[in-house]
Amino acid sequence: MTRRKYSREFKIEAVKLVTERGVSIAQAARDLDLVDRVLRRWASEPAAAPTSAFPGNGLQRAEQAEIATMKKEVAQLKAERDILKKAGAYFAREAT
Repeated sequence: MTRRKYSREFKIEAVKLVTERGVSIAQAARDLDLVDRVLRRWASEPAAAPTSAFPGNGLQRAEQAEIATMKKEVAQLKAERDILKKAGAYFAREAT
């Protein structure tokens, strides 16, 4: 079974059914042919970060992009540290 993808607009309208029109999550999920836990998660996203809710395929929230950048930097710094450790051990061995 392949995973279905929904547009940002569809998600926003589905959440509006629940928040603005007062339709229950269970009923809205049945009407839209969704699993209710998916609709619950969608409903919680705008509350957590209204401007960056439902970023879409390939788009990251600012925090996620920053974390990814920092992870790359940490990996690079660890590699540099390991090289310096090996070089220090090599030169210490040469000096004796």
